[in-house]
Amino acid sequence: MPRPLSVAGGHVRRFDARADTAFDALRGRPAVDRLFFAASELGDFSLIWLILGTARGLRSDRDWQAALRLGAGLAAESFTVNALIKSVFRRSRPPWETERPMQIRRPRTSSFPSGHATSAMVGAILLSENDPLWPLYYAVAAVVASSRVYVKIHHASDVVAGIAVGAGLGLAGRKLMPLPPVVVDRGDGHADSGHLGPEGGLRRPRS
Repeated sequence: MPRPLSVAGGHVRRFDARADTAFDALRGRPAVDRLFFAASELGDFSLIWLILGTARGLRSDRDWQAALRLGAGLAAESFTVNALIKSVFRRSRPPWETERPMQIRRPRTSSFPSGHATSAMVGAILLSENDPLWPLYYAVAAVVASSRVYVKIHHASDVVAGIAVGAGLGLAGRKLMPLPPVVVDRGDGHADSGHLGPEGGLRRPRS
């Protein structure tokens, strides 16, 4: 009888192989290559999220609090993933000696989970709260996370696990470091407070 871990490992390897084959349909197209390789580079050290967080922080004092929360969340994510999780899961990365159209930094840490995927989800979840630009953050997160499979630095299962870990950390960050409610002047001498919903409307806290 096959061992459960062996069976699970076989499913994971087949999933990774199918995902890599799917990306082969996109690889080799100059515009797509530039997009994914640039996204992968900008994801190094959470650079893209620090840029987006700073851009949001410059809008107002309240947005600056969101930017500071993002910095704290990314620091916690980096420690959790690189110092804790990756030290437990010593998974090998895809072969480095493969043809790539552009140069890319070679990571030295474990392949599992993808740090780009975890930081992408943390960044998107923390920045999207009370921000009408929330679709942009999730779009950037999707491109950055998937770029790691495209450039053959991570297995697809590393990215899936990173998304799950990042989602958990991002939601925990929202709970532990809540933003103050949005205050909207109704124009009649009164103001409403609450949080912006996905469509930009104000959601009042339940009484």
